[in-house]
Amino acid sequence: MKLSRASAPESSGTSRPAPTSMSHLPEALPPQMPQTARPPLATDTLLNCTSLPAVVVELAAVEANARDMLRRANGMPIRVASKSIRIPQLISHVLAFPGFQGVLAYSLAEALYLFREGISDDIVVAYPTLDARAISELADDDAARAAICVMVDRPEHLEALASSASENAPIRVCMDVDASFRPLPGVHIGTLRSSLFSPKQAAAFAKQIIARPELQLAGIMMYEGHIAGVGDAGNSLRARAIRMMQAVSKKELAKRRAKVVAAVEKVAGPLEFVNGGGTGSLESTCAEAAVTEAAAGSGFLAPTLFDNYRAFNLRPASWFVLPATRRPKKGVVTVSGGGRIASGPAGADRLPTPWYPTGLRYAAEEGPGEVQTPLLGKTADAISLGDPVWFRHAKAGEIAEHTQEVIAVRDGAIIAHWPTYRGKGLIFT
Repeated sequence: MKLSRASAPESSGTSRPAPTSMSHLPEALPPQMPQTARPPLATDTLLNCTSLPAVVVELAAVEANARDMLRRANGMPIRVASKSIRIPQLISHVLAFPGFQGVLAYSLAEALYLFREGISDDIVVAYPTLDARAISELADDDAARAAICVMVDRPEHLEALASSASENAPIRVCMDVDASFRPLPGVHIGTLRSSLFSPKQAAAFAKQIIARPELQLAGIMMYEGHIAGVGDAGNSLRARAIRMMQAVSKKELAKRRAKVVAAVEKVAGPLEFVNGGGTGSLESTCAEAAVTEAAAGSGFLAPTLFDNYRAFNLRPASWFVLPATRRPKKGVVTVSGGGRIASGPAGADRLPTPWYPTGLRYAAEEGPGEVQTPLLGKTADAISLGDPVWFRHAKAGEIAEHTQEVIAVRDGAIIAHWPTYRGKGLIFT
């Protein structure tokens, strides 16, 4: 069900209805509760069911995180960001919970796949596309056009879509408007995404869309990555500066987003949806009256970049597991494989974290290698060759590009082997 602007709540916070039942989801951890490293599977169970490397997802943790995300959204529907999952059956699993509605895809080809597989009939593609083949497939499929909405922010995007569509079979589009913080001329804090920023620019672009009968303007997306994707915990000077920046930016963005929506609706009429936020900004995004839905995905799997937030505490829910294969000297054990360095600015926070056994660290001169990774620490001497070593990834979703399947577990038992996109022979870009 799509929530239209016409039926969206006019006030924020408690006036929005709470999601219907969450009683079947495990309780979430309160903010900043210490967590103990303990593998979700015993070594014998893991090694008897698969060969290493492996990727493991704990469903009880996924569901606890989902419950906490719904609590923080305070009744606002959450669109599931597939980029942060990339496991079709896990996407279906979380969509089955009341309160999660629709998919935020990262590729039009991916959106077509998810629709044709019956995973969702409400999909917004979060990034513009110039994929002529996928656009043609969308234009030729009446049901897919009704289910999928494509992101735009440049005239070139409109031209590419309109060239395949027709007045009698228009393609639905969503405007991407920059949600970054620009406190001073020349200062840009946030992601470099859309070329649209001001209400005036958004309204002018909306006019270009409605001037093309082959296109239908359905919604607006404004993603505040500098709030949703930047942790604010700690007492360092940097952490305090981040909190100050985010506090000021939230106020500026709430005012500007409301003006953007008003300006666009004055030109184009009521929108179906206004999408915003991410896992790290659910409270502030969902408190805005102009927003009708939030988006989140990383929160389900809780990668290490989401350990650094004051407002919430997620349960680690995904790991990759590598086998110990060498012992170069005392205090060192080497595992087969490695890598899996997260996208974004290069830095230590983008490295995977050796998680269990505890007390392991990377060799300063090598770090996580491509085909082998030496690990240092007193714990290393207690690891036998063949034993599993558990790692947490820095970002969600990207871990799925390194495996054909994930092992889904609950209560210490394996319940399923779920293929990733890559396991199904799919690579979406």
